[in-house]
Amino acid sequence: MTNGAGVALGIEAARRLAKLDLVDIQPGLTDAEFVSIERRFGFEFADDHRAFLAAGLPVWTPGHDDHPDKASWGWPNWRQLDSTSLQEQVDWPLTAALDDIQHGEWPPGWGNRPHDLVRRMAKAKRLLANVPRMVPVYAHRYLPVGRGSFGHPVLSIHRLTDTIVYGHDLAHYIDQEFREPRVTVAFWRDYL
Repeated sequence: MTNGAGVALGIEAARRLAKLDLVDIQPGLTDAEFVSIERRFGFEFADDHRAFLAAGLPVWTPGHDDHPDKASWGWPNWRQLDSTSLQEQVDWPLTAALDDIQHGEWPPGWGNRPHDLVRRMAKAKRLLANVPRMVPVYAHRYLPVGRGSFGHPVLSIHRLTDTIVYGHDLAHYIDQEFREPRVTVAFWRDYL
């Protein structure tokens, strides 16, 4: 069962994105497609994220998604479940965390960091199995999974030490990522 407020938030985010008229948006995901995605990747979308994708599936943003490198993954195409790129994008938060841990980073609250790399990585994998899963929204922007949840901040996750809030919730994120700010400062606005 989904939460009405979560659904409303997802629909509002989809409305804001469509209103910008700068993203190629395909028909929304069907219930059957959600079942396939969630089975394939082993998670359930949060209510706002599910409603957003049901309202329309964003697939391309000209000018934003024109670079073929990983830094510009763009919108995850949930209709291409066998895509290597989609799998990499889904796996990215844990892949980045393990890479940082391998190179010496150790999350606060995890106790002592094992000096032996093999033990450190084994402990990290065990502990990471219990952290909230994150699902790509766009590029390196992620929301946590969880049917019955909504309204979480959208996080930009490049590395463990490069994780920032990109929007207070999904609707706010759309404004932050894609809406051009109205800059009123004379002279300086010409150099943005």
